[in-house]
Amino acid sequence: MLNLDSLSHKDFILVKNARQNNLKGISLAIPQKKFVVITGVSGSGKSSLAFDTLYAEGQRRYVESLSAYIRQFMGKINKPQVDYIKGLSPAVAIQQKVNTVNPRSTVGTTTEIYDYLKLLYARAGKTFSPVSGMEVKRHTVTDVVNYVQALESGSRVQILAPLVKLAERSWEDELDAILQKGFSRIVLNNKIVKAEDVKYFLETGKTESDMKDTIKKSRKLLDKSYLLVDRITPDPEDEDTTSRIGDSVQTAFYEGHGDCVVEIIPAEGNPCMISFSDKFEMDGITFEEPSTNLFSFNNPYGTCKTCEGFGNVIGIDEEKVIPNRNLSVYEDAVACWKGEKMSEWKDEFIRKAFKLDFPIHRAYKDLNAAERDLLWEGTKGITGINDFFTYIETKTYQIQYRVMLARFKGKTRCRVCQGTRLRREASYVKVNGVAITELVDMPTKRLSEHFLSLELDKKSQEIAGRILIEINNRLNFLNDVGLGYLTLNRASRTLSGGESQRIQLVTTLGSNLTGAMYILDEPSIGLHSADTTRLIAVLNRLKDLGNSVLVVEHDEDIIREADQVIDIGPYAGSQGGEVVFQGSLKELMSDGQSLTAKYMRNEMRVAIPEERRESKYFVQFGGANKNNLRDITVRIPLQAMTVISGVSGSGKSTLVREIIHPLLQAAIEGRMSKLEPESITGDYRRIKRIEYVDQNPIGKSSRSNPVTYLKSFDPIRELYASQPMSKQRGYTPGFFSFNVEGGRCEVCKGEGIQTIEMQFMADVEVICENCNGRRYKSDLLEVEFKGKSIADVLEMTVRDAVIFFEGKNDILKGLNPLSQVGLDYLTLGQPSAHLSGGEAQRIKLASFLIRSNAPDPIFFIFDEPTTGLHFHDIDLLLKSFQALVENGHTVLIIEHNLDVIKCADYLIDLGPDAGEAGGEVLYQGVPEGLLAVAESKTAKYLAEKL
Repeated sequence: MLNLDSLSHKDFILVKNARQNNLKGISLAIPQKKFVVITGVSGSGKSSLAFDTLYAEGQRRYVESLSAYIRQFMGKINKPQVDYIKGLSPAVAIQQKVNTVNPRSTVGTTTEIYDYLKLLYARAGKTFSPVSGMEVKRHTVTDVVNYVQALESGSRVQILAPLVKLAERSWEDELDAILQKGFSRIVLNNKIVKAEDVKYFLETGKTESDMKDTIKKSRKLLDKSYLLVDRITPDPEDEDTTSRIGDSVQTAFYEGHGDCVVEIIPAEGNPCMISFSDKFEMDGITFEEPSTNLFSFNNPYGTCKTCEGFGNVIGIDEEKVIPNRNLSVYEDAVACWKGEKMSEWKDEFIRKAFKLDFPIHRAYKDLNAAERDLLWEGTKGITGINDFFTYIETKTYQIQYRVMLARFKGKTRCRVCQGTRLRREASYVKVNGVAITELVDMPTKRLSEHFLSLELDKKSQEIAGRILIEINNRLNFLNDVGLGYLTLNRASRTLSGGESQRIQLVTTLGSNLTGAMYILDEPSIGLHSADTTRLIAVLNRLKDLGNSVLVVEHDEDIIREADQVIDIGPYAGSQGGEVVFQGSLKELMSDGQSLTAKYMRNEMRVAIPEERRESKYFVQFGGANKNNLRDITVRIPLQAMTVISGVSGSGKSTLVREIIHPLLQAAIEGRMSKLEPESITGDYRRIKRIEYVDQNPIGKSSRSNPVTYLKSFDPIRELYASQPMSKQRGYTPGFFSFNVEGGRCEVCKGEGIQTIEMQFMADVEVICENCNGRRYKSDLLEVEFKGKSIADVLEMTVRDAVIFFEGKNDILKGLNPLSQVGLDYLTLGQPSAHLSGGEAQRIKLASFLIRSNAPDPIFFIFDEPTTGLHFHDIDLLLKSFQALVENGHTVLIIEHNLDVIKCADYLIDLGPDAGEAGGEVLYQGVPEGLLAVAESKTAKYLAEKL
């Protein structure tokens, strides 16, 4: 029996009698400042310990530390069910969920790298004119004085100011004002004349000056003349001369309205004039001075005015205009230029562009940037695609043109900022010749190399030194957690749960906090085995900073590297909630009770199928070249289980989400054009439906839960409405629904909880005080079946509910599939918002198992379905997949888990690396064949499983 009283809270986090959710009064001493893994089967109570007990108590204590005045606006946060927790450090939770809903949030802003980039470009950036390519500078008096004093000995200098006439004055008045200021001479046609003589000539038309010829031209030349401010011989050793030059230059800037001209008369040679300006101008353009706001797409000052900082607009969609990139312009690649009438545009383009050597017979995918620009933008005398749509927009008063325009519109990259989200002026500012708009589209791995090789002058280095340290540290962290393929411009909402969690980890590492307790929820999700080693190094670095690192994890490699392992179990739900094991890896491997240890010792393992299915039907997808895919062709057998593997960022999601799914959907719905079958061939007509089973939450309502999603709650409500007390009181099935008024608690609207907005913290959920979390009115809960109210039923686990409703086949029909996919630990009423992405995905799978005998063959796509699954649960999941295939369906899985990969009937491996170094098909066939592919990183790890 663990004696917590004998241990110090300085060395351990002491947890006494934790009873949260399914935890059965467990007591633990978790070592401080160590890397600890909490493992166990899905639903055993890992998250209940890590998040609902430790993190929740840390958050509660923080709120309790605030003043009474602030706490009155926050409400009361319930204390976790535990006797006490000692030695608890400030808690930071890094979870799987993609937390942001801001469409402007990017990888750069989330990791704070972009904030440092803005600072770098605002402080060390140099502005270059897009016309001449010359650097734009605002000259100071000191710049001009230094220039003059550096001239060769013997030179003489004239300091001039452009003669500027105010709009309301005549030249006679302007010259009079000059004379009143004490100036006497002007430079007219490169000759010095008296201002008084010129004024006299303009007033009388007469002149007696010895510069008669020049003065007589003054009416034409005054606009280009100069005011002579001073004539001086530079002398760097004389302070009075330096001071005089400075005063004269300052006067010249003032009189010249920001411009000053220095005429140099060398001892030998011809005179020359050098212009200076204290305005930020060049080539007739007034430029914006670099500032952090200029580079911010969340600020109205810096954001692109067309897309308002989103990077995308509703416009002409390139993919709809060019549906088949394998075709040339001559072969009707431009879909809007087809047809008897519209083909005239194509014919005209071909006729004129041919003279400019445009390759009309080259496939669109092979055109270079200049050739594509010519096709879209056109040029003088040549009409491009955008000109065509501009013409169509002038005809939208006719319905056929409105329909045509709508057909080719969609969300597309902003043409003004090219997706960089910033106003064009931001691209004129460069550091070492590169604009910030170029950096945000680089993969972070290449961006890291760019900054490591960055060469700056001494002054810029002094300014940027500290900033570059922060940028390089965060870029290194991104690469270390296997995200080197992402760009800083990647929208945060497009990240997977695992990617989002590792981004949060990078942000945390960048802050260099010490003495905190970090709780991570399966950071290995979405990570290939080849990248796990780097993730472990990052977690150890977090520990080395002086933090306690608690990781809820199933990955074997991470478990093996932990300082201590805590195994919760032995099984899920009501059969879990106990500490099966706590100790070192060596002790774990000799433990006889732990399921985790049995799988790690290979005493138990997921069995490899005795034979692989061979299908005579297949679908082939060709010409896949989106993002980093390199014009690949893949073949998917029907009525079989196919797995797509490869390192993180190799192109798996792009292939499935942007090629296979949309093309197959278009084929099923009969939306294929005559040209598109070149991209999809084979037996796709045998597929009647496609289902993309992702990890998005089930249901749209906050009251959605597993039994409402699976329609299992309907027969339960009918059962309770048929009880004698219900009939006596007139309760219908609707009274037992918490989605409509009737029997539900109206204070919490049937949710059982109330959400308190914390303003500067994450929102907190507290139990409804009116119904005490039971969801229903008290009189409705008096109706019971077998001694249980409907609220009691919602608190049952699936396993317990199956036993409770024995013999009620209409109810069991919806509950049994949840057991089949390893979710029998879930409570029937668990809110969908509290489900992990993997749990939501498996509930969707259960819904298909309910109707798996559907006559029409379905093409199922699963995106990493093993998320959140223990070794023991993966076997159940694979049996569910096999059941779908046995019923005539096709299963396609994106997966890193080796147990799933080894059980595939057909394997497609992408790589060899991530981002620009990936996008190739390394292998297609049965899993055993991959072992012969030397460049495959998957093969190295798969060999241990086969």
